[in-house]
Amino acid sequence: MSLADAFADIGLAFSAEMGGPYVDAEAVWPGTPVKDAGGSIITPGVPVYKPCKVQFDRATQDMRTAPDFLQTDLRILVLAATLGGPLDTTAKIKVQSGSYGGTWAILSCVRDPAGVGYVCRGRRS
Repeated sequence: MSLADAFADIGLAFSAEMGGPYVDAEAVWPGTPVKDAGGSIITPGVPVYKPCKVQFDRATQDMRTAPDFLQTDLRILVLAATLGGPLDTTAKIKVQSGSYGGTWAILSCVRDPAGVGYVCRGRRS
């Protein structure tokens, strides 16, 4: 079992027992449309949906120094073991309900030093 898997198991067990902090979400990529020679879309891209578990937290100091930072931006922690693949800024995070319900644009995305998850700066869109 990898560190990411072990941490995910611990975090999810704690979350199930205590009612948080991880919530159900989906990472959604828009897909790539097929275009003709003139650039018109022939077929829209097929979105890709990957379920995951996320935690919302206050933005870090590094996030706050970004030139486009807004006070409503939040840190989104995504457990890598629940995602089943890499995460990048072309995806959006969708949460169905709760205080963080809605769609969140990912403005920055890096792996944490231990490789347990992704640390993202998100903005409700």
